Parts: sequence; C-alpha cells; structure tokens
Amino acid sequence: MSLVDSLCPSLSSPALLQTQALAGVRVVEMGQLIAGPFVGKTLGEFGAEVIKIEPPINGDPLRQWRLIEGGTSLWWQVQSRNKQSLALDVRTAQGQEIARRLIGECDVLIENFRPGTMEKWGLGWDVLQAINPGLIMLRISGYGQTGPYRDLPSFGAIGEAMGGLRHLTGQPGQIPVRCGISIGDTLAALHGTIGVLMALHHRKVNGGAGQVIDVALHESVFNAMESMLPEYSARGVVRAPAGSALPGIAPSNAYRCQDGVVLIAGNGDAIFTRLMSVIGRDDLGRRLDLACNQGRVKAALELDEAIGEWTQRHTVAEVLAQMGAASVPAGRIYDIADIAKDPHYQARDMILKQHTRQGFDVEVPGIVPKLLTTPGAIRSPAPVLGEHTQSILQGLGFTDEQQAQLKAEGVIA
Repeated sequence: MSLVDSLCPSLSSPALLQTQALAGVRVVEMGQLIAGPFVGKTLGEFGAEVIKIEPPINGDPLRQWRLIEGGTSLWWQVQSRNKQSLALDVRTAQGQEIARRLIGECDVLIENFRPGTMEKWGLGWDVLQAINPGLIMLRISGYGQTGPYRDLPSFGAIGEAMGGLRHLTGQPGQIPVRCGISIGDTLAALHGTIGVLMALHHRKVNGGAGQVIDVALHESVFNAMESMLPEYSARGVVRAPAGSALPGIAPSNAYRCQDGVVLIAGNGDAIFTRLMSVIGRDDLGRRLDLACNQGRVKAALELDEAIGEWTQRHTVAEVLAQMGAASVPAGRIYDIADIAKDPHYQARDMILKQHTRQGFDVEVPGIVPKLLTTPGAIRSPAPVLGEHTQSILQGLGFTDEQQAQLKAEGVIA
C-alpha cells in the first residue's frame, strides 16, 4: 500500500476534501508563467479553491512553453492542476468589473505583474481593500513594490543574479552558469506561500484584517544566501564560486569513480572519522588538526585528493555501499530518468500518474510537504482555457444572455 493510500483510501473522496488543510479558502490567481502560479498550485494541492484568470485568446503563456503534447505544454499539466480557468480580458472595463466582483468574494489574490499594472486596471490595493477588507493580496515582482528599481522589468534569472546566487555558480574564473531551472521564481513563490499562510493565520486567530504581501524575486534569493552578508560585513570576505565544493565546509565535494561521479559529505566531525576509516586513511582521521571543521577547511585540497584517489578505484555502487555501511552521507547524481524509476520516489508517491484534459496520461511530481492528517491531493487536472468561465460567472449572477454578450465582445471565452 502506498503512502497516500495508507492515509486516505480515495484522493477524491468527500472525507479528504473536508479534511484538507486549506479547504474553504478561495483564491484568485492573476499571475502568469512561474512564480505566482506556483503559489496557486501549492495552495490548491492542499484544498484551496483556485480560480485562475487568463487572457481569453491564448491564456497563460506557460500553456505553450517548452515541450508540447496535445497542443498544450507538459509543464502546464503540473503548474495548473487543481485550478479552474476563467478566460477574462482584464484590460477591458467590463473584465475589470467582473474581476472586482470575483475578488470581493475571495480570501486571497495572487498577482505577479510589474508594479503599477494592477492599479492601471483599477485593481490596486486601495480599491480592492475597500471592496473586501479581509483580502490577502500577494504581490510578486522583480524588485518589490517600493524602491528605486521597482519599475524595472525582471525575471527569475535576473533575481538570481541580483540576489547573489549566480555569482556562486560555476568554476572559479569562468562565466557563472545558470542553475538549469527557474529557481529564483520558485524561491519567490515559496516565500509568497509562507506569507499567505501567515496572513491567513493572523486574520483568523488574531482577528486581523487583510493585508498586502510584497515579495521580490531578488530578496527571495538573497534570503537563502546563508552567511554571505555577515562574512562580508565582519571580515570583508566576498565568497567566490567554488565549482562542486562547498566553501568553508570540508570535506564535501563531488568525486570521480570508475563509472561516474559520487557526492560525499563527510563534514561532520564523527562522520569525517568514519569516512577516513572507509578509505583507508585512519592517519588523517586521527590528526588533531582535522578534528574540527575549521582545521579541515584549511586542508580541504589534501582531503579531496585523498578521497578522490580512493573513489577512482571503485564504481559508484561500490562507493555508495561502503558509505552507507559506515553512515557517511553520499549519493549519486540523478537525472530525470533515474528519478522516474527510483523505488524511494515511488514508495513516497512522488511519481504520480495524471490523466489530462487532452486525453493522455502523464507522470507528474507528487505533492510536498507530506501532511499525514490533512494530505495534499490532485483533485482535478489542469484545465483547458476558459473551462470554468460559464460556471464562475453563473456564480456571480451573470445570466446566459449576459455571458453570450460578453463572449461576443471578446471579454470572456
């Protein structure tokens, strides 16, 4: 029996829908592409009702990003599950009025446009707060809603660069490389999700009103930069790229084996001693100057050479077996094919099969974190454009005739 099955017999059962952590929370998502929609995805997985407002003609641009299957991006199938699609042109006066009516009935609004865009549409905080005093408005942007850079355009990659991450990636003396995914957007989304949950808690438990949550891409990245600033402030140290090593912590690196590469993290004091025993270097394990991390950092090159000399005589499997037996953290580098077939991923329901609106099945990432009493779920696949427009407008009191007129005018689809 899988982890999810052991927690709940049916992911679509009424019992699950009633017990999900965010059941009863209503969210309007006006963001597009990555950061804002990732917040909506996360809230939706834990029971929130998420209504995504998209342009009527082409929808969210993410629908056509990267690999396409059945006319729709495969990425879309993950990013937009559990959401309803309202195809609405908020550039029109009628579209703006519909948006205001919908937002007036919701708990959370997500947007990730450039500052000033929502105000231009008559959807700024002052207007919306007057309509819905309990509204929580999450605003994700490149540089935040204030400051001298607020009006500049930005994407996740720019936030990664300004936040200090890009400076650290790659080999010393070479052009910094990109992470390979839009990690800046995802970090901003996670900070935004945390902000939404805190604001919901404040509103419910403390009797507080709604509020704005201001998340900047570069600040979200900077918040994950560990000790970089205090080291610069106190010691004038500018941390530099170090390839596969972790500066200031040793030994922790990637090492070549006969048939690949293995990662070994022997940077705990007791772990280091066990690691040296495994590689036949008890002489290093007994050295007093290597008993703590500060001394090992000074000898990082010597330690990496000793470990690397040993790993090159073994296969990846042999290294991992011996490290595991000695309780030394180690692992190989996974690509997506490795992940898809890994039994641990399977056992923890991190590879799920989802039936799409386009009629095919596709494997998608499972849900994180694992809440054991109120687990997340995929309740519905990613919607086609405007799939829920009619039902949402009916809920707002629009008649069939009024909807037909709005459709003829291009306000909805």
